[in-house]
Amino acid sequence: MKLDATDQKLLVLLQQDSNQTVKALAQQLGKSTTPVFERIKKLEKEGVIEGYSARINAKKIGLKQIVFISISLQGHTRSYLEKFVKEINNFPEVIECHRVSGNFDYLLKLVVEDIESYEKFIVTKLTLLPYIGNVQSHIALSTSKQTQELDLSFLA
Repeated sequence: MKLDATDQKLLVLLQQDSNQTVKALAQQLGKSTTPVFERIKKLEKEGVIEGYSARINAKKIGLKQIVFISISLQGHTRSYLEKFVKEINNFPEVIECHRVSGNFDYLLKLVVEDIESYEKFIVTKLTLLPYIGNVQSHIALSTSKQTQELDLSFLA
């Protein structure tokens, strides 16, 4: 879907605060409420807006450790890939799963309480999957940037 300047600005505003009323969004865009409401509905229908959610500070609820895991599977058949993704999607600690190119097949992002929780995840969940080959862990020491907001300024 090709986004015009108003769509882009609307998406930026919604990413900053999706709890804003249509009236408030319309005022910021210099538009009336009906066209803004219709734009939002169109962006939702087209799948540009997938949903709305609250950003939760993981540390405030005891999830203090971020871990990235690089995983190679033993095989690369469609069956192996589908089984892996199905299993990984059942692990609540995994907040992102990306199929990647290079030396590994997948890159996972986990959020857990601490290193002990991560070890428990590895021992009781990940290593029990029969088609896992190589696993490398990368412990985040600190986070300099973390956002779900897309910078739309590069779209023309």
